Amino acid sequence: MEMTVFNPQKGRYETLDVTINKTNTTWFDDYSDMNDIYMITDIDVGLLIRKACHSYPILIYDFTRAEIAYSPQKAKELLDDLL
Repeated sequence: MEMTVFNPQKGRYETLDVTINKTNTTWFDDYSDMNDIYMITDIDVGLLIRKACHSYPILIYDFTRAEIAYSPQKAKELLDDLL
């Protein structure tokens, strides 16, 4: 499905064709704050990270869920370092 994502490396929003399913996505239902990580998804070019709020997912190049140990805390650290 087409999805609008924010690409901080380019500083703009982009539309990508993304497949989200149980083999490439980890969901976190135990968030307590709207800035907590809700979902991380592996895609061809990197990692999509979505916060619990209704913002656009953020694209991080050259990372995978496995590289961050499927951790919402490490995903949040990636965002904090990049944004």
